[in-house]
Amino acid sequence: MIQVLIADSHPVVREGLAVILAKEPDITVVGEAQDGVEALDLVNSTNPDVLLMELNLPRLNGLGVLRNLNMQSARVKVILFTGSESKEDFMEAVKLNCAGILMKHSPVSLIAKSIRKVNEGEIWLDANTTAAVIRQFAAPDFTAPQQANPKATRDRAQLSQREKEIIVLIAQGYKNKEIAEKMFITEQTVKNHLHNIFDKLGVSDRLELALFAIHNSLHLKA
Repeated sequence: MIQVLIADSHPVVREGLAVILAKEPDITVVGEAQDGVEALDLVNSTNPDVLLMELNLPRLNGLGVLRNLNMQSARVKVILFTGSESKEDFMEAVKLNCAGILMKHSPVSLIAKSIRKVNEGEIWLDANTTAAVIRQFAAPDFTAPQQANPKATRDRAQLSQREKEIIVLIAQGYKNKEIAEKMFITEQTVKNHLHNIFDKLGVSDRLELALFAIHNSLHLKA
């Protein structure tokens, strides 16, 4: 069972989420918090797999909760469940190891799906947020954290020149069709290259690829 903690300042939202998730055979709600301080306390006492959390929490907001969880090296994966459209907050959340951002106006069916994906180690963002995050992380003035990862060095040597060119375009936020047009190849060829790149670098989607590339400066060295 995937153990989920809900943190939202509105009782109707907490109760609604609990009712929705109760219908899922592989998900159980282990607690509900009405503010950020209570969320941290319940993370420590219930040890959930996923924290489904509002961004604008009282006493301690969602970004504050993420900072505290990072300092504690907590294993819980966090999904922001938000009505906010603030890309700046989203960027900061991703930098703080937020695993997903789910908008409150999303279809109900995506709530359980996002929880499952994040619990499996994937990153959950919609297309618009993904593009914004990639652009932010690829900006010239962004200083990515340094990673001492021997695997990255080994795998980087295995990338072909064409694969490196695709990584650069992915890190700049281009879609498969746009990459195909820029490189004068078919969209299916782009997909084939991406499959090989994902396999070589051990990433599961284009956002993880973009972040991996930027963290290891691959986006600068095609």
